[in-house]
Amino acid sequence: MASQDHFMGPDNHRVASTGTHFDSEEKFRYELAKTVTLTPELYERLFISPKTQVAGDLRNRFGNPTPIGVLGFSVGVIPLAISFMGWQGSGGSSVATTTINIWFGGVLLWFAAIGEFLLGNTFPMMVFFAYGAHFLSFATTSIPWYNAIGYFNPDGSGIGSPGVENQTAVWTASYAFYPMVMCILSFIFLIGSLRTNLVFVLIFIFATIGFGLGAGAFFHLAHGNTVVGLRLAKGLGACFFATGVLGFYFLLALVVAIMELPIPDIPVFDMSTVIKARSRGVIKEE
Repeated sequence: MASQDHFMGPDNHRVASTGTHFDSEEKFRYELAKTVTLTPELYERLFISPKTQVAGDLRNRFGNPTPIGVLGFSVGVIPLAISFMGWQGSGGSSVATTTINIWFGGVLLWFAAIGEFLLGNTFPMMVFFAYGAHFLSFATTSIPWYNAIGYFNPDGSGIGSPGVENQTAVWTASYAFYPMVMCILSFIFLIGSLRTNLVFVLIFIFATIGFGLGAGAFFHLAHGNTVVGLRLAKGLGACFFATGVLGFYFLLALVVAIMELPIPDIPVFDMSTVIKARSRGVIKEE
């Protein structure tokens, strides 16, 4: 972050290089925030988006929505991942944590996406909206009121819980195409993340592999290959668990940077200096 010269006055008040006195640290920081701009490197660390020119001063007025999206994703995905891996007897495709998927995974990600939209950060906006919609879609599929699974009840009643008895081959084969599409979407986000940081890239790598394994698991279960299907489901859980751990690591790096803690910055391995932006300038001919 660019700095402005300042020192402590004789009465313990902050004094800027212009000679202006501030009677409190809070007022000093407020005035300083209006004149200091983030460097592109720090901006990309805090907002996981290349710094662009936007109209207005919303970036100075509003808080940073990125940590909200990161923490919502991490808290939502780890219980889901553990249920697929079956730790400590867990299971049920994360039905037990449906509300966590909705409120942390869905609502917080959408609030973060709206914040990114207001600040003009297009890429994280797309990511947060997409994965927020994923959490909400996955969670509501398991709610009996929507009847997405109970519709396939073998007795033909069209009602029932999202239990295994209703997860017929038709439902499983039909649902398998959803994680397949999410795998494609995650791969597109992976390509876009190459100009952010290595931690974000790894998150998308594991997410892409995880959704791919999920599609394979549902397809195998639909064809009665239970052993292979369950193994792929555990692989899905492992990949999603890795994304959650990386998300918490990234959140820690954001908190350290935001709170200006007197400790070394947590490395996220900025890649914007490795993969340069393509110049879109055009030289006008006379």
